[in-house]
Amino acid sequence: MRRFALALLVVLAAPCLMGAGQLAPRRHLDLSEADRTELDAISAALNAITTLKGSFLQIEPSGAVDEGQFYISKPGKMRFEYKPPVPTLIVADGRSVAVANTRLNTVDRYSLGDTPLGLVLDNTLDIRHDPNLVGVEHQQGVIVISMRTSQNRAKANIALVFSEPDYELRQWTVVDDQGLSTTVALRSQQPGVALAPALFVLPEKNALARRREN
Repeated sequence: MRRFALALLVVLAAPCLMGAGQLAPRRHLDLSEADRTELDAISAALNAITTLKGSFLQIEPSGAVDEGQFYISKPGKMRFEYKPPVPTLIVADGRSVAVANTRLNTVDRYSLGDTPLGLVLDNTLDIRHDPNLVGVEHQQGVIVISMRTSQNRAKANIALVFSEPDYELRQWTVVDDQGLSTTVALRSQQPGVALAPALFVLPEKNALARRREN
């Protein structure tokens, strides 16, 4: 399985990004009143999302670009489909996450609770009080929130970018333990749309094989 699937999931590969063996750092983050207000507004905007669909671009460290479609139904459900020739399909059904390779007819499953997907799929977010919040930075027209995927990490390894003033999640960048960055940018977002339950059924190996044959 190529590493792009891991970055998209923010990140499923615990050995790659969870920083095992590091000492837990003491967290001290001075936030201005404006920062606290905006973090609360961002949390509220994310929590208000019920369904969302759109397209995405993924930029790998090499500069290669993959793209596809995404679907989110909160809490806990998502589907990311890469366009061919990339054979990856990622589905979360609220309890488990499946990463399928439609070319090799393989499906790897993870418990949703063992992944940091709450950054995207939870509907009770409180970013301001999250112990993994590392920093807030204002750039031209956007807010960049730096976080870590584990309290055992000394530094941030994910940056989430939100637009101002509507606080729409535009992209995230993940840095792995080798210092390589992968960015996923969300485009053409459509909130509140009706999504078929079948989108969030976990893929099975036999079904992948039948789809490939067709």
